[in-house]
Amino acid sequence: MPPREVADEVERVLRLCSACMYCDGVCAVFPAIAGKATFSLCDVAHVANLCHACRGCWHACQYAPPHPFAVNVPQTLATARRHSYADFARPRWLAAAFGRRAWTVAAAVGAVTLAALLLVVLTVPHETLFGEHRGGGAFYRVVPWGVMTTAAGLSFLWAVTAMAASTMAFWRAIAPPASRRVVRRALWPAVVDIVTLRNLGGGGAGCNDVDGRFSRERRIAHHVMVTGFALTILSTVSAALWHHVADAPAPYPFLSLPVLAGTIGGVAMLIGIGGLVSVERRADTAATEPGETRLNLIFLGLLGLVAASGLAVLGLRETMLMGVTLTLHLGLVTGFFLVLPASKMMHAPFRAAALLRAAIDRVASPPRRSGGE
Repeated sequence: MPPREVADEVERVLRLCSACMYCDGVCAVFPAIAGKATFSLCDVAHVANLCHACRGCWHACQYAPPHPFAVNVPQTLATARRHSYADFARPRWLAAAFGRRAWTVAAAVGAVTLAALLLVVLTVPHETLFGEHRGGGAFYRVVPWGVMTTAAGLSFLWAVTAMAASTMAFWRAIAPPASRRVVRRALWPAVVDIVTLRNLGGGGAGCNDVDGRFSRERRIAHHVMVTGFALTILSTVSAALWHHVADAPAPYPFLSLPVLAGTIGGVAMLIGIGGLVSVERRADTAATEPGETRLNLIFLGLLGLVAASGLAVLGLRETMLMGVTLTLHLGLVTGFFLVLPASKMMHAPFRAAALLRAAIDRVASPPRRSGGE
C-alpha cells in the first residue's frame, strides 16, 4: 500500500472534498466519495484510479493553493494511483518499476532490441541480412517464421498473464459486495464509460488539459491513438489468417487489408501519441505528479518507437535495409511486451476495474449529490 504519509494526505484531501462537494459532477471521483468521512486504503486505490487527471477540480477548487488547506486533488490522486500500480503488481518484483526505477523499463526494451540485432548480425549471412528480398516469405529469409512467432508469442503471453494477475489482485481489493444481477446491470454503463472516456469530458465542457481553458485535446488524441492500435491488431490478425488459411506468407500488397490497416493504424498511433506528449509537456506542473509524468512519457515513447519501426519495415521492405529494420522492430515489439506489466499500460485495466466498481455503486444505490439532492 502507499506510504503512510501518502495515504494520510489522500484521506485529508478526500475528506475535505467530501464535505465541500463543489466539484460534484466534474467526474466520477466525487459521487464515489460523497457522504464518506473515512477512506480505507482500498478506497484510496479505487478513487485514485477513477481519476482521469482532467484537472477540472484543480481549476474550480476554492481550497487549492495558496489557500491554507492546499487541496490538490489531481496531484494527490496521481501519487496514490502510481503507488496502486506497485501495490498490486504481480509478480511483486515488478513494483520497483513504478517508483524511481521507471527508466529501467526503457532500458530493458533497449537491451532486448540490441540483443536481437546482435543475434541476427552474428547468425544471418551478410548477403542475406542486407539483400533485397521480394515475394512471399521475404521477411522469413532474414528471421525464420518460427523464431519470429515464438519471441512475440511468448512475450505477449507473459504480458497478458502478468497484467491479468495484477488486475485481479486490484479487483479483489476494491470489489463491492453486490449481487450478480447488479453486476450485470452495471456492465454496459461501465463499458460505455471505458470506451468513450466520458470522464475526460471534465463534466461535459472538456478537460483543463493545459491551463484553465476547456479542451478535448487529450481525449481526442487518446481516441486517435487507441483507434490506430486497434487497426494494427486488425492488421496482425488478418495477416495471420492470410498466412495460415490462405497459405500466403507475408509481405502482402500495399492495398491488402494487413498492409492498409497496419499503415493507417501506425500513422494514427503516432498522431495520437504526439498529441498526448504535447499535452503532457505543456500541462501545468502544479497539478501533476513527476513520477506519473515520467511513466506516461516513457510508455508513450516506447509505443511510438514500436509504431514508427513498424512503418519503417513497410516502407523499406524491398530495400537492403529491410533485414535490419525488421530485426529492430521485432526486438522493440518483444521488449515492449516484456515490460508491459511494469509500464503505465496498467492504467487501462485498473481504470476499467475502477469504472466498473463505480457503475456497480450507481446501480446498487442512487448517487448522492451535494445539497442533499
